[in-house]
Amino acid sequence: MIPNLKGHLVTSLVAFFEEDVRRITHALDVLYQSEKLLESKSLTCDHDIVIAAALLHDVGIKPSEEKLGYNDGKTQEEYGPPIARAILEAIDFPADKTNVVCDIIGNHHSPSRYPYPELELLKTADRIINTRDLPPSRK
Repeated sequence: MIPNLKGHLVTSLVAFFEEDVRRITHALDVLYQSEKLLESKSLTCDHDIVIAAALLHDVGIKPSEEKLGYNDGKTQEEYGPPIARAILEAIDFPADKTNVVCDIIGNHHSPSRYPYPELELLKTADRIINTRDLPPSRK
């Protein structure tokens, strides 16, 4: 595991989303849920990839909303990977792991194009948190 990876990424996440507490909280909740799932399932996952993908999975929202005035799964998948790559490169995250994280972010709202167990873990964690946060009338 990369030393202080969570600290570096949380700092980068907060700097990126600035005062958007909802997006920051969602990313932290998805990380927490991802780690719980990782402990409870017998999956062979790279913990660094899980941390990075969980914290950065929705970074495409901000540029999507700025450029298009809205965001959806498709725009998150389009705009997210380049931003995640820049954040990961800035903290010297390994290039091979960066590629996997970007693949995951670019596919977390679509049918899986990659066989990464970290992708399935992220999708499950994100779905759990999104369902939890729905208003009662939409559950």
